[in-house]
Amino acid sequence: MKDNRRNFLKLTGLTGLGLAGGVISNFAKETAGEHPTLNSTNEFFADRFNMSGYAAPKIENVRVGFIGLGMRGPTHLTNMMKLGGVSIVGLCDIREEQVLKAQKLIDKSGQKPAHYFGDKDAWKKLCDRKDIDLIYIATPWALHVSQAVYAMERGKHVAIEVPAARTVEECWQLVRASEKTKKHCMMLENCCYDFFELMTLNMARQDFFGDIIHTEGAYIHYLLDLNFQKDGYYDMWRLKENIGRNGNLYPTHGLGPICQVMNINRGDKMDYLVSMSGMDNMMGDAAKEHAAKDAFYKPFVNKPYRGNMNTTVIKTNKGKTIMVQHDVTSPNVYSRIHKISGSKGSALKYPTPRIASSHDKWVSEAEYKNIEEKYRPAIVKKVGELAKQVGGHGGMDFLMDWRLIDCLRNGLPLDQDVYDAALWSAIAPLSEKSVANRSNSVDVPDFTGGLWKQNKPVDISLGTGGNTLVKL
Repeated sequence: MKDNRRNFLKLTGLTGLGLAGGVISNFAKETAGEHPTLNSTNEFFADRFNMSGYAAPKIENVRVGFIGLGMRGPTHLTNMMKLGGVSIVGLCDIREEQVLKAQKLIDKSGQKPAHYFGDKDAWKKLCDRKDIDLIYIATPWALHVSQAVYAMERGKHVAIEVPAARTVEECWQLVRASEKTKKHCMMLENCCYDFFELMTLNMARQDFFGDIIHTEGAYIHYLLDLNFQKDGYYDMWRLKENIGRNGNLYPTHGLGPICQVMNINRGDKMDYLVSMSGMDNMMGDAAKEHAAKDAFYKPFVNKPYRGNMNTTVIKTNKGKTIMVQHDVTSPNVYSRIHKISGSKGSALKYPTPRIASSHDKWVSEAEYKNIEEKYRPAIVKKVGELAKQVGGHGGMDFLMDWRLIDCLRNGLPLDQDVYDAALWSAIAPLSEKSVANRSNSVDVPDFTGGLWKQNKPVDISLGTGGNTLVKL
């Protein structure tokens, strides 16, 4: 047994993390997808540092580097250029043309960040710089964790596009790196900053809904054509993600906001889930149709594409339930659902935002406007109209980027921490495991190691921050 344990440490490289005794044993179980058994002395936390509620030292001028300048990277770059107290230090993409396009976005500012491209490891040179505080990562999913861990180990906070990780093991790598380095690892879940979601979060904090009983979220978005576009996702990476992975591959947009409403990781935790996928009735046929016209698509024919619709149901420790759906190939109308059911009231965002304070009846339009005014959170009052002017998914992209920078500049805890990034991302591989096992239940790891019992809920107020200027 001792020899096996020693070999495991050598193979995984965990000996360099300063772990010992029961801690390493439990961590090994977690990376294998098992739950550690916490004893009365909370042995699993012997060497851990709780990143929930952690406030890093203030950074007056946040120096930023970008890795990945395809679809999402330029959006964040454009937002950064509208914020005071931010300097762009480096731009990185494997394609030189993308770096040059990004540079044009900021030419008027007079900033001349260093350019990194061509070499598949060029991003490491960016992370190795001593004059960067924050790394934005907007690369294909498979690269997120290696780049984020490398950046944190070199003293940088990281902000990762969704999902943060693809496997449970990768989720644990993010957690361990963030705790070890005391660097923030925030997943850029912009839907947490949409205006209705922020309002319902504030309503939940003020007990409008009473006890939350059940919530629903989703990512229902027709992306079939985009997934097959040659000039869409670089090297067809997102189409490849849909081959051989049958589950909820993109859960975080619907899941993030309702997890905040339910205080997941901060008063409650997910215990287990069950997941079911239907048949693929779209992607396989689309691959054949494209291949009949263009040989480029022949490698994508007769592949095991995931089912069109996946439905995942989660049970929390306190007995509450969550339903999350995923379908990006059927010709459905866009929806993230965002349904909240409580003992006193309920809310539903799609197809139109609605609130109920009694059973069987939504409030009138006039009552809704009164509720909207009463429960508009401080962050929306402060930056909401500016965010709408800037745009980006209706302003939520800008609101998220502004909030991240403002927290770093004022030494405030982030609204989303590494445990959120890990948990929300882990639903994808866990759902795959359930689907593959006839929808049997799968335990959900507790990435907080038991500290969910004492972690405080997300504070949507601006606290002592709110002084980051916006340049329109």
